[in-house]
Amino acid sequence: MTAADPDRFVDLPAGPRICYRTAGPDDGVPLLLVAGLGIDLTSWPQRMVDGFADRGFRVVRFDNRDVGRSSSIATPPPGRLRQLLARPRPDAYDLADMAADTVGLLDHLAVERVHLVGMSMGGMIAQTVAARHPGRVASLTSIFSTTGDRRVGQPARSTLLRMARPPARTVEESVQRHLALLGHIGSPQFLPDDDLERAWAIGLWDRGGGLRARAGVPRQISAIHASGDRTAELRRITAPTLVVHGSTDRMVHPTGGRATAAAIPGSRHVEITGMGHHLAPGVVDQLVELTTDLARSTGAPLPTAGAPR
Repeated sequence: MTAADPDRFVDLPAGPRICYRTAGPDDGVPLLLVAGLGIDLTSWPQRMVDGFADRGFRVVRFDNRDVGRSSSIATPPPGRLRQLLARPRPDAYDLADMAADTVGLLDHLAVERVHLVGMSMGGMIAQTVAARHPGRVASLTSIFSTTGDRRVGQPARSTLLRMARPPARTVEESVQRHLALLGHIGSPQFLPDDDLERAWAIGLWDRGGGLRARAGVPRQISAIHASGDRTAELRRITAPTLVVHGSTDRMVHPTGGRATAAAIPGSRHVEITGMGHHLAPGVVDQLVELTTDLARSTGAPLPTAGAPR
C-alpha cells in the first residue's frame, strides 16, 4: 500500500485473492463494509467512510471475489437462459463461499468480532456471516437486501429489462449505463451527485479491468440463485440487527427488507420514505447514525462526539 495506491491484498488459504482498504484509527472498533452486486469497495461513499471513522471505527472495505481488484473466478459464467431461469451451473460458488471470503479477511486482520454492514448482495453475504459465524459478528446492519425467498424483494420488471442488456463495451458506455440505471433505481427525493457518480463509474471500469470483468456479475448473480431461500438460516442470527430499506426501491422491493426483519429475531426495521436503491448524499448521514447507535447498544466503546466531514 502507498499513498497513491491505498489497496492492500491478502491471498486467502482456501479462496481467492482479496483486495481491501482500511480507514480510521488503528485501535478503533472494527467495522466491515460489504458491497453489492458487481460493485467494488469504492461504492461506499467517502462521506460514509469518513463518518464511521470520525466516530471511532476502524473501517474496512473490500472487493468481493469477481469484482474490482480481487480475484476473478475461473469457472465459466452462467448463460443467459440459466440466469433468466435462476438455475446456476453445478460448479457455481454461492453466498456461503463469499461469506467465507469475508471471514478469511477478518482472520487476516486479526479481527475477532466486527460490526458488519452490507448493502444489497452485500447484505446477503453479511447475513450469511452472521448466521454461520455468530461469534464473529458484534452487530449486523442489512441495507436494502432480502432473504432469497422469491416471493419477496424482487426487482421491478422495468429494472430487470435494463439489467438484461448486454454488458457495456466501452468505459463511456458503462458510465452512461450506470447513470441511466441510477436514474431508474435512485430517488428524486434523495438525488445523486452526478459528478461523483461519473467519476465512480470510470474508476469501477478501470479497477475491474474493463471488458475483462464482464463475467463477474453473472457469476455473482448465480451465487445468489445457488443460495436459494435463506429465511430459515436467518432465524439463527443472534447478533443485534438493523434492517434498513427504502420505500421506493425498484431493485430490491421493500418486501425484501420487511421479510428480512421478520426472519431475524429481535431485529429493528427502518424503512426510509423516498429512499431508492442507492446510498445518496441525503441518506448517508442517517445510515451512519443508525449503524453507530446499533453499535453503541452492544456496548462498543465509541466516542459520543464527531460528525461526518
